[in-house]
Amino acid sequence: MKEAATNNKRVLVGMSGGIDSSATCLMLQEQGYEVVGVTMQTWDSPSKFTSPEQEYPDYIMEARTLASRLGIPHYVADEREGFKKQIVGYFMNEYLQGRTPNPCVMCNPLFKFRVLTEWADKLDCPYISTGHYSRIEQRDGFYYIVAGDDPLKDQSYFLWRLGQEVLSRCVFPLGGYTKPQVRAYLLEKGFEAKSKEGESMEVCFIEGDYRDFLREQMPDIDSRIGRGWFVNAEGVKLGEHKGFPYYTIGQRKGLEIALGHPAYVLKINPQKNTVMLGEAEQLKAEYMLTEDACMANPQELFTTENLSVRIRYRSKPIPCEVRTLDDGRLLVHFLDEASSITPGQSAVFYDGRRVIGGAFIASQRGIGMYINE
Repeated sequence: MKEAATNNKRVLVGMSGGIDSSATCLMLQEQGYEVVGVTMQTWDSPSKFTSPEQEYPDYIMEARTLASRLGIPHYVADEREGFKKQIVGYFMNEYLQGRTPNPCVMCNPLFKFRVLTEWADKLDCPYISTGHYSRIEQRDGFYYIVAGDDPLKDQSYFLWRLGQEVLSRCVFPLGGYTKPQVRAYLLEKGFEAKSKEGESMEVCFIEGDYRDFLREQMPDIDSRIGRGWFVNAEGVKLGEHKGFPYYTIGQRKGLEIALGHPAYVLKINPQKNTVMLGEAEQLKAEYMLTEDACMANPQELFTTENLSVRIRYRSKPIPCEVRTLDDGRLLVHFLDEASSITPGQSAVFYDGRRVIGGAFIASQRGIGMYINE
């Protein structure tokens, strides 16, 4: 990437209007890049408009203001229709299947980086960039995501589905910074107000509880699903629940049932509309099934000596071994304690800090038949 900087290459930056993408634009300019900005318009909730007369939501206006101040071109990509159909639709459907979705993992390849790549081609930008706290590394002819230096902000977990063509064009200048350092950088550069802004929401289209969002988008969800039963591991009914989409694996709070001891969601059965409860010990697992794997070099799953896997964002990597099943799924053997295996979430595999690929956590039904093969 140093050659790109000295040759003043053009780079398209995904500008969200927030702290990280703003710092990214500034850093790339300082490194000699010719910066062009684009902001995706995906989901217009009323809270994103200071005034109802605004043509664009606040975050687009902020990105546009920054672009003007930096003297860089700025474009708006209207992706609202496709985003609602694909990402929001996926989000709701996963809960209706008894799974817990990963909207950012889906959005990155389907929208964020797809749009960046398409616009970069139109605007003659060889490089694309975002404010992700990650790095890019090239090794043995492959491009890899590498975890950012800030353990509290590292976003490598969400990027595992990006393909080689996209990764070969990515520049992530924030990978070597912590969030406090980025704020200090913006302050030093004269962007005091921006440096003090709050954090953005983890799921950009949800404000508050996802259950309220489901009801808002699907007003008939309660009549369609209806109330069901909490059961124990033996299938004994423990009490009523509000409907299986409102629960996730490992959940303890908000169950609204008194059993005389802490209870956790162990399993969700959408066909029977049952939610199995049990103790924390019952959430522990030695094995896990995953599906729809995406790897730069699949052989690394079996040749990496210090292979580990993260099964949720901000969880610690767990040492593991992997075996491919006849149907293409992966059987993951944890070599350290793991719990709350949640179908629909991502299992991201690491060699140290380098992401070698990932997969979606599958239904764990029938896993026992593979363990002793």
